[in-house]
Amino acid sequence: MRLYHRWIPINFRIVSTIIWVVWLAACSAPQVTQDVISVTILADGKSYQVQAQAGSTVEDALTKAGISLGELDRSEPPLFTVLTDGSQVGIVRVREEYYIEQVVIPFEHQELRNEALTLGERLLSQPGVNGLQEITYRRVYENSVELLNTIVKTEIIQEAIPEIVMVGSQTPFASLVIPGKIAYLSAGNAWVMEGTTGNRRAVVTTGDLDGQVFSLSPDGDWLLFTRAEDEDNSINRLWAARLDGETPLLLDLGVTNIIHFADWGAALSVVGYSTVEPRSTAPGWQANNDLYIMGVSPSGYVSPARPELEANSGGVYGWWGMDFKWASDGVRLAFARPDSVGLYDTRLDLLQPLVSIIPFQTGGDWAWVPGVSWAPDGNVLYSVQHVEGPGSPSVEESPRFDLIAIPLGGGAPVSLVEDVGMFAYPEPSPLTSVIVHEADQENNAPVIENEFRVAYLQAIFPAQSESSRYRLFIMDRDGSNRIGLFPAEGATGIEPQRVIWSPYPVEESSHFAIGLIFQGNIWMVDSISGLAQQITGDGLTVRIDWR
Repeated sequence: MRLYHRWIPINFRIVSTIIWVVWLAACSAPQVTQDVISVTILADGKSYQVQAQAGSTVEDALTKAGISLGELDRSEPPLFTVLTDGSQVGIVRVREEYYIEQVVIPFEHQELRNEALTLGERLLSQPGVNGLQEITYRRVYENSVELLNTIVKTEIIQEAIPEIVMVGSQTPFASLVIPGKIAYLSAGNAWVMEGTTGNRRAVVTTGDLDGQVFSLSPDGDWLLFTRAEDEDNSINRLWAARLDGETPLLLDLGVTNIIHFADWGAALSVVGYSTVEPRSTAPGWQANNDLYIMGVSPSGYVSPARPELEANSGGVYGWWGMDFKWASDGVRLAFARPDSVGLYDTRLDLLQPLVSIIPFQTGGDWAWVPGVSWAPDGNVLYSVQHVEGPGSPSVEESPRFDLIAIPLGGGAPVSLVEDVGMFAYPEPSPLTSVIVHEADQENNAPVIENEFRVAYLQAIFPAQSESSRYRLFIMDRDGSNRIGLFPAEGATGIEPQRVIWSPYPVEESSHFAIGLIFQGNIWMVDSISGLAQQITGDGLTVRIDWR
């Protein structure tokens, strides 16, 4: 027992001594720390050695070295990086510069067929002029090495003017005397014939006329037309050209997006038009169904347009749009839309539907609009009525269309020709004086009445009139004495179109003539004899007017 009690104190003293020695050594040993680091900076082709405090960032080291960064310069690693001893920092000097280069735009070479020249003859109509554009480049350099070269801006300083050469394509067609003036649209260019079919000249040769509007003024001195545009918010633009000088005066009327209607009123100074809004979906627009009237003076002054009809839904299928037709009084307009035909009176600010139309279900992204025209006395409208047909799944799908007359003095519409086809486009002739009774022996004066006839298109296959070709027919104002004029029965028909009457009788025949397009060429058809004469041969004509 005694040996046990003596062992414990000895071991305690040994352990205590060891702890005391270790504590003493720890308190007396010096602390080893690194307060300064060495950093290498590579900048501007030089190497810099920098002593910096531990924990410094790249930015701190650059400041200590007196190295600054430009707006575009950068460091590798980035400025916020914490450095360690032996770190290396690279400086990338970035510089950008802009420079402008002028580039010539070569003019295009265009050739236009001209039937006034002999076959193969070439005539310079318009000299070509090179255009000029400025191209702005951006160059980026890193440490004086070009890294990037891009175009940031292109500006047309001067548009190139195409060289236009008339190439003779004279055909064996004899030159014919024509009353008034014929304007026609061929390959996107506007032409005019006056006096004879051989006397023709180019009016607009830009090749961008889209044919949505193409109309001569009542006196034939001005041409109204639209030119296509490829801007996001503009389908086309409305222009006018004065034709009474050697060089046409072109006027930008400041109106865009015309699809269905723009035309001269009874007076030269008045132009009416309706607009649409471009859309990315078919058919490419949403109709506003509005109506504006603007003034265009003989000198070329264009007055601001005034609204007549505010934008509206336009009834059933109103998204497609409505058409208008001026009366000869210059104050009334007939209108046609997929569900009705009626009148708008500018004096009363009144839109008055006269006939309800059963809308035709096309099954596509287009809507059928019946044509409408005025009798020359202003008392009757001629149009087409969609009616129920036998065996149709629904009224809207009926293939039957009748030509109708709408008396404006009261009374119901009168059906004149049944099953005529959807694209009949009736067009009355100018007034003619007819002797009803000759002067008798008692010296009574002769009885003279004003008469007119109506030209229209008859579908060769009425049950498929949407895709059918047509024949030109003529009839008396009441639908009697219907005669097929052109082309001959059994021949290939003409495409749907609005035919145009001569403003007064042709000199050689004393009969009114009808102008139309057949296989891309203009034909003159005698309204009595049916004699048809081809007067152009380029095969590219799509619109005509005759005043």
